[in-house]
Amino acid sequence: MTKTFLKSLVRDEAGATAIEYGLIAALIAVAAITAMQGLGNQLTNTFTTVSTTMAV
Repeated sequence: MTKTFLKSLVRDEAGATAIEYGLIAALIAVAAITAMQGLGNQLTNTFTTVSTTMAV
């Protein structure tokens, strides 16, 4: 009975698929955070430039 359980456990790929989807989601999240940080820096620079220009 234990032998068949181990064989079925080795053949079951649902857990591996879930892990792969989790890794893909994590990679997308890291890419999104990186892109948003870059965009945030650009917005800060733009607002600083506008504020400085309007103050003069």
